Amino acid sequence: MRKKVHVVIDRPLGSVHPEHDDIVYPVNYGYIPGTAAGDGEAQDVYVLGVDTPVSTFDGELIAVIYRKNDCENKWVAAVEGTSLTKAEIAQATYFMERYFDSEIVLLDEGGKHV
Repeated sequence: MRKKVHVVIDRPLGSVHPEHDDIVYPVNYGYIPGTAAGDGEAQDVYVLGVDTPVSTFDGELIAVIYRKNDCENKWVAAVEGTSLTKAEIAQATYFMERYFDSEIVLLDEGGKHV
């Protein structure tokens, strides 16, 4: 079952990574206030299907990217009712996920609970 989420966007679409100026965000990226991820910070979320920079986003969690070589997993959110394939998610998040050994689990496939 998909979970509704409220995401605060701290790296809007088109912004540059704060430590690596060669990485430009092709998607909105943010966090869910009041949560904690493996790194002790708020849970990070890729927001897919929104083609303009935004400061907040309300939608639903559609997938989790489990990073095998990092302490933190990434969540993937989209507009309610959106369905994306693993390949579409991988393509949209490749700009960052290419640096990690990861597995995408779609929540519609009975994915692990988050």
